[in-house]
Amino acid sequence: MGTMMGRKAKELSALEVNRLSKAGMYFVGGVDGLALQVSGAGARSWILRKMIAGKRRDMGLGGFPDVTLAGAREKARQIRELVDQGIDPIEDRRAKRAALAAERAKAMTFSQCVTAYLDAHGDSWKNAKHRQQWANTLDTYANPIIGNLNVAAVDTGLVLKVLEPIWKTKTETASRLRGRIENILSWAAVRGYRQVENPARWKGHLDKLLASRSKIQQVAHHAALPYAELGSFMADLAKMDGMGARALEFAILCASRSGEVRGATWNEIDLSAGVWSIPAERMKAKREHRVPLSSKAVSLLNTLPRLDGTELVFPGTSGQLSNMSLTAVLRRMSRGDLTAHGFRSTFRDWAAEQTAYPSEVVEMALAHTIGNKVEAAYRRGDLFDKRRRLMDDWAKYCGTARGVVGEVVALRKQGASNG
Repeated sequence: MGTMMGRKAKELSALEVNRLSKAGMYFVGGVDGLALQVSGAGARSWILRKMIAGKRRDMGLGGFPDVTLAGAREKARQIRELVDQGIDPIEDRRAKRAALAAERAKAMTFSQCVTAYLDAHGDSWKNAKHRQQWANTLDTYANPIIGNLNVAAVDTGLVLKVLEPIWKTKTETASRLRGRIENILSWAAVRGYRQVENPARWKGHLDKLLASRSKIQQVAHHAALPYAELGSFMADLAKMDGMGARALEFAILCASRSGEVRGATWNEIDLSAGVWSIPAERMKAKREHRVPLSSKAVSLLNTLPRLDGTELVFPGTSGQLSNMSLTAVLRRMSRGDLTAHGFRSTFRDWAAEQTAYPSEVVEMALAHTIGNKVEAAYRRGDLFDKRRRLMDDWAKYCGTARGVVGEVVALRKQGASNG
């Protein structure tokens, strides 16, 4: 067994240390006070015994053999240097652990900051709907990318990762999103959760990396119609003849994919219940999807003829309508800049900016793949009524000229000639 403090211990080799197995404390030399403590159970750990401010202190340096003899001696030398500087290593270690714990306790994710920011500004919102619009936009576009990250880690690259996919196609929404992210990050900086530098600021920063809204809006041809223009568009669409026009009208009212509408059959639709059940094999996600039909959608269906020889709701001249049939309608309306699929984006932007519906309800309406927790709720069907209210509100908005409440244009109840 090595010596106690006050008597220099023999410097043991690594092989000699490895042979120490009997319970006790063995001073191994090389650094005064360094010992290997062997417990009755055979576990071995390094101890540095040192007099600090007149008191004997034992400091653990880790287990053996994970910490080698050489490693233990190096750690012991570092601690001796601290003692020589008048620093109590044990108290210093406690202080660092406390600081780290405080830092971790102070850390917040971006999504947690969103919630705290909205709560802090609760009295300043015009109404609950405005708050939900904020939450929906951030939940739809920002949280999937940065929501679970420590807010202190959000940098310019991550902000661009959120904004760039929609900057040119949904410029208005992206611009509002940027401003909202900037506000959240500014709030987090003032609260001490991150540095003051704000990677979402526009002037002098993102304006060097992203095209200005005015330049994009001057040159871009958007595949998706801005939702503020939807009412006028729907009024014009209602004046168009042909089965293609009715299919496009129905697709917009249901926020459905073109293929789902063109392949729709009468046996999928329950007019009395107002439900369209699309079988899994016709869905992109390969899962049955129930669409709650608004009264406007049901009224449109009631105007359509039931043609002999086909179960198709929107038959073409020789079977199912082609996707070009809907594109041709847009071209006849001099709106070749739009696509049928783009109206799903119009619906999503409207829901995020103009409604208080949770994002998962909107995603379900679009038949997008959703998380396990929400998926369970979807299977139970307890969100179907919420989706019905969403689609009723969407249909009302579709019938509102220029997006201004009160100027309602009735949807045309058209018979079906092919086209």
